[in-house]
Amino acid sequence: MAPETKLISRPTQKSLQHRTIAAAVAESLRHRILDSDFKAGFPLRQDALASEFGVSRIPIREALMQLEAEGLVKIHPHRGAIVSELSTDEVQELFELRALLEPRLLRASVGHLTPNDYNKLSQILQEYSAELRANHVRRWGELNTEFHMLLYGHAKQPRTLAIVANLLQECDRHTRLQLSLTDGMKRAETEHAELLHLCKSGQITDACSLLKTHIEDVGKSLRIYLEQHQKADGT
Repeated sequence: MAPETKLISRPTQKSLQHRTIAAAVAESLRHRILDSDFKAGFPLRQDALASEFGVSRIPIREALMQLEAEGLVKIHPHRGAIVSELSTDEVQELFELRALLEPRLLRASVGHLTPNDYNKLSQILQEYSAELRANHVRRWGELNTEFHMLLYGHAKQPRTLAIVANLLQECDRHTRLQLSLTDGMKRAETEHAELLHLCKSGQITDACSLLKTHIEDVGKSLRIYLEQHQKADGT
């Protein structure tokens, strides 16, 4: 007797369409939050968003859940979704985790970086410098993430790399703020260039040390800014 054939359930076309729309909605809302068009505490009402985007509430709800996973939105049972507040505790945890994990990835990856990788890294830093000078805020976090992920790409530690990718995504908003509102622009440019030089010249221990210090200092400067800002606001 022939073995019983099990049917594999596949998502319906409608469910795929909802996910595609949800991704587009999430991307649009993500940009608005990161660009500070939607401030911390701003309510993201599903009905209003569904009307604005001309879609049902299903993809809106999926988009908000994705943004909650990224730390940009908080969903409360009775209040609905609001843009997340920036907290100094959150900043400290995010950057402490990055400072712990990223030097490990760099140490494992740097010996396997190719000449093509170094060319791409140099191109990213050139574009990064140009976008800083042009004040194109939206690209800063994206290029920062691209630079770091390329450095770690040969570590052969997929789980750690996935965690760091998520941390960098969550830090995108923080990175933009740190560059925009503190004296971080010139320092970021200088330290990224020095990090690339150390990697390229085989000074791995120094490169890992600089990376750890760089991440810790970014987190520290942002915490100081937030603490001062919160005191000024009386919060």
